[in-house]
Amino acid sequence: MEEQGNREELQLLLPAPATQPTCNSPVPNRNSDLNLDLGLSMSIDPLQPPSSPPPPPNGSQKSNISNANSNSSSNSSENNEVIQGMEELKQQTAEQVRLAAAERAYAERVREMARRELEIAEREFARARLIWERARAEVQRVERMKEMSASRRINTASLEITCHACMQRFCP
Repeated sequence: MEEQGNREELQLLLPAPATQPTCNSPVPNRNSDLNLDLGLSMSIDPLQPPSSPPPPPNGSQKSNISNANSNSSSNSSENNEVIQGMEELKQQTAEQVRLAAAERAYAERVREMARRELEIAEREFARARLIWERARAEVQRVERMKEMSASRRINTASLEITCHACMQRFCP
């Protein structure tokens, strides 16, 4: 049954040849044809035209009628099986559509979450860059203050340097 379902799916996916009818309607009933080909086969193989009917037995009109009746009942059971197979295929298709919609919704949610995380990361990076720039400016300011303090000390120290020979202060 699983293999038949797979064949049915594949047949539906294959393009229908222009020479074959696209609908799955039964071929008209022929009383003398014992091997009725309903054209309802859902296999991968292309449909074969019905073989020529075997010659009817001599004077067996009653047997033809009884054969037609038995063929008619077997045709209806085959039709029921095909209809059941079509319903199963429809259910499988509906399930696949439902799963595809659920997967699409999940992918959209994941995409939205990733976009939000990217925005948050970009904001955090901008904030970190701003903090880094402020820290760098503070370090530069402190270094300038150190240089100014050091130059003041040098100036103060140079003012304190005096010449012992002449007892004058050194001015740079």
